[in-house]
Amino acid sequence: MSLQHQRHFTYPLKTDKQKKPWSEPKLIVTSFLAILFPAAILLTLPVFSVTGLGIVDALFTATSAISVTGLGVVDTGEHFTIAGKILLMLLMQIGGLGQMTLSAVLLYMFGFRISLRQQALTKEELGQGKAVNLRRLVKHIIIFSMLAELLGAIILAIRWVPEMGWAEGVFYAIFHAISAFNNAGFALFSDSMMSFVGDPLVNFTIAGLLIFGGLGFTVISDLSRNGHRGFNHLQLHSKVMVTATPILLAIGALLFWLLERNNPATLGNLSQGEQWLAAFFQSASARTAGFNSVDLSQFTQPALLVMLVLMLIGAGSTSTGGGIKVSTFVVAIAATWTFLRQQNQIELFRRSIPWQTVTKCLAIIVVSGLLLLIAMFLLMLTEQAKFEVVMFETISAFATVGLTAGLTANLSETGKLIMVVVMIIGRIGPLTLVYMLARPKPSLLKYPQGYVFAG
Repeated sequence: MSLQHQRHFTYPLKTDKQKKPWSEPKLIVTSFLAILFPAAILLTLPVFSVTGLGIVDALFTATSAISVTGLGVVDTGEHFTIAGKILLMLLMQIGGLGQMTLSAVLLYMFGFRISLRQQALTKEELGQGKAVNLRRLVKHIIIFSMLAELLGAIILAIRWVPEMGWAEGVFYAIFHAISAFNNAGFALFSDSMMSFVGDPLVNFTIAGLLIFGGLGFTVISDLSRNGHRGFNHLQLHSKVMVTATPILLAIGALLFWLLERNNPATLGNLSQGEQWLAAFFQSASARTAGFNSVDLSQFTQPALLVMLVLMLIGAGSTSTGGGIKVSTFVVAIAATWTFLRQQNQIELFRRSIPWQTVTKCLAIIVVSGLLLLIAMFLLMLTEQAKFEVVMFETISAFATVGLTAGLTANLSETGKLIMVVVMIIGRIGPLTLVYMLARPKPSLLKYPQGYVFAG
């Protein structure tokens, strides 16, 4: 064959390979890292920190902020300058809204057209169907987020301005409103919210912000459009969230109160009203928020177990929170109940759940469990810590909660890098895994049915 013919056959193959588009998971991960690495480098600059920050600590902090986790290797209020705290607020806002949503906002602001691929990624991130008006949805998300954070900041300013003065009080109010709504858990107080354990205004404002942020933007949008028409007019996902969320809050608060009311290191020395307030706040915060109004290191073992379960369940899909998601947990419970009753159809609120959704939820739970096991095993090799502490910290990082049992501040350099990977996977992992696992791959082949004994 001549050289001319060889070029004729090989050139198109090379062109096709070059034009092959990136997969959606790769684009999501790349966009996340494109924000993370520059932010980490910025945090090492003297203008952003008081005493300087090493590259590993900067990477850990930037990851914690953009993944809205809230774990910190340094004291946020004492270590960072005003510029550093503003950068953290920006990262928390980006992490809460999502990279694809934010990029869509920027493109709309500057008058650019959004490609079909960008629209598909943004809709996937927000859990929307193909027919949704993306421009209107993104507009509603931004407006709601800004209004919620503004309202929260105003209420917190009423509490803190008389005590701190206008400049500091308003800044603290804005910082904690953004941190709470985005379920980030970063606090400028060294003891998080422990100084305000009996303050109803601070507790209910922070809890309200993180609960609404954790419901999910699709639920908020559905409630704003159809809530006035009654519960039956809501989408199935919204019904699941507005039903399961208060149930989880109530169960968590009740269990924390029952288990800790006689513990003098946590709730024991508080009045009964303060005990219930602290129990409610910790129940709300456990599901990916990261604030604490009592010393978690003094919790009893049963209370820590309750905390672990709540952290792992997390918040709602397409929300600012993490975890395996409330809807995933509810579908898994419904599927189990359906099997125990020997029924063939999984039902929720008189709607059947597709088996594709069930297998998706199963995949999320299994993959999340495997990732947690690997991360815990690696941390047990690198850190000198008890098993329960390693498990608590790993689940807190994976579920982007940010609560700590004391290990994070004492992590080795290797341990910090492991936790960075865990936080990244916890924030973008479920989205990318769902996108990869849920995409249908039709096949004309059908094999004979076989049986495997289970149980």
